[in-house]
Amino acid sequence: MFCEKWDLWEETPGLCEETPTITAYIPEEKKSDMAILVFAGGGYWIRAPHEGEGYAKFLAENGYIAFDVAYRVAQHRFPLPLLDARRAIRTVRHFAGKYGIDKNKIAVMGSSAGGHLAALCSTYFEPIDFENIDEIDKEDFIPNFQILCYPVITLFGKGITHIGSGKNLLGEKYPDLCEDLSPHLLVSQKTPPAFIWHTFSDSGVNVKNSFMYASALRDKEIGTELHIFPEGAHGLGLARGESREEKHVAKWSDMLLEWLEYVDTKEAERC
Repeated sequence: MFCEKWDLWEETPGLCEETPTITAYIPEEKKSDMAILVFAGGGYWIRAPHEGEGYAKFLAENGYIAFDVAYRVAQHRFPLPLLDARRAIRTVRHFAGKYGIDKNKIAVMGSSAGGHLAALCSTYFEPIDFENIDEIDKEDFIPNFQILCYPVITLFGKGITHIGSGKNLLGEKYPDLCEDLSPHLLVSQKTPPAFIWHTFSDSGVNVKNSFMYASALRDKEIGTELHIFPEGAHGLGLARGESREEKHVAKWSDMLLEWLEYVDTKEAERC
């Protein structure tokens, strides 16, 4: 594989203590014209490399073009992380021809708070500040597929929500905007199909987050594949550890590859 990295804007709009970037991981032998944008987790405080670069490399090794998105985190507040995520989706669509990508096969993938951001891309369609500034912004920002790994979904609810993610995303607007930015309350007919996995014992982000989102997707008849593993800590990523629990959880990545092939073929047949 080989990599290319560039800034999302020539001049980044909004508060800019760091420059949002996107890094393409391009396989030597591409098996699909799908693209997958990866949003690492980290509670909207950091971006965990094993859930960003780690996932992107794994996908490229398996024939998919993947993009690791370095979106802004605290002290940058909403809507800046979502602005960066939307810009990344639009950028990939704008340069789809360069990479042999089908604009109708754009997936977003995120873990923990990155899962919240991926789900927000898939459910929150209101205009936000600093959009529509150039030709790239004319592209659609709604993804065609979503992949959520132990995602933060609800930003409110005692014992269910990950309070740190909500506070880091919203700052002084926490908890006022929590309901407005909880994806399970925002699912619509425009929300794309989903692949979701979680561990039942996750003590960092309660598995009920995935249940709530899957239930909302079912209510709108949005195709969803959900995998719940009985044991495993939060933030396992590809689960490359040697414990019995991690070896069991590690099966999720093969399940994802099978799902990607399934939805890829289904989309090709539809067209």
